[in-house]
Order: sequence, then structure tokens, then C-alpha cells
Amino acid sequence: MKYEHLIEINDPALLTLAPLSRSDIWQGLMLRVEQPTLFLPHLEQMNVLARDDSGLVRELDFGNLRIRDRVLVQLLDSVSIEVIAPAEHAGSLLQITIEEPQPQRLFLRFSYSTTLQDAPGTPDADLSSYVKSAYRESDIESVKIMREQLARKPIN
Repeated sequence: MKYEHLIEINDPALLTLAPLSRSDIWQGLMLRVEQPTLFLPHLEQMNVLARDDSGLVRELDFGNLRIRDRVLVQLLDSVSIEVIAPAEHAGSLLQITIEEPQPQRLFLRFSYSTTLQDAPGTPDADLSSYVKSAYRESDIESVKIMREQLARKPIN
């Protein structure tokens, strides 16, 4: 299954939301990478297994399920999270890209690729519809959490 959607960050129609800069959004994405327990409610802990200039390898502990993923970062541009598939879990890829089609009009593009088959008539068709909806809701919540965390950062 391939699925992508956009979330507008600086919507001029929503005057109650403080506009965020590309740097602010990047800080929020790095928070999601470094402190995923803030974003994933059932995640008990995260351990960094390896780190280099291009990203890191993490182990995510959900209690009865452990998942390893590889996070690749392109500074101020994108984050890719690839689940390293063990025998009992399918792999997947999420790429989050900052887009700025006009100055200060910032969006996050969430692009997912999984092993689910979403074509009509396939066994996973109903499940993939649910998964797409869950991804979208989770991403909307992630942006909300990023905003909350960024609002708490100290003023320089």
C-alpha cells in the first residue's frame, strides 16, 4: 500500500495558530525522532542502537512487541523511518518531507509504503482503509504535539 497526505502548518485562515518556521518544524520532527514516547501512546521506551551523521537505528519497545527502525535525516528537509522487518512483523517506510511552495506556506507531506495490498478485492483492502485513516489521525496528532512542545521551548 502506498499512501500520502499533506498537513498545512501555517494556514493563514487559522489566525489562532502561531506560524512556525522551517527550523521550528525541523525541531519538531527531531523531537519525534529522539523522543517518540511523546508521540506514540503505547510506546514504553526507545533505545538508540547506532547513530551517525545520516541518522540512527532505534529499538522501540511496545511491551510485548519490539520493533527496530532506521531513521535517515536530511537537514531541514526530510525524515525517513524504515521499519526493519523481523519475521513476525511486516516492514514499512514513512517519509516526512517539509514543503514550502510559497514563502511561509509550510506543509508536511507524509508518505507511507507498506506491504498491505489495498486494491479492491484483495484481502487487505478493508484493513488498508482503516490503516490510512489511522495514519492520518496520528499525523495530525503529531503536528499538534510538535506545536505544544515548541510552545514550551525557552525564548532565547
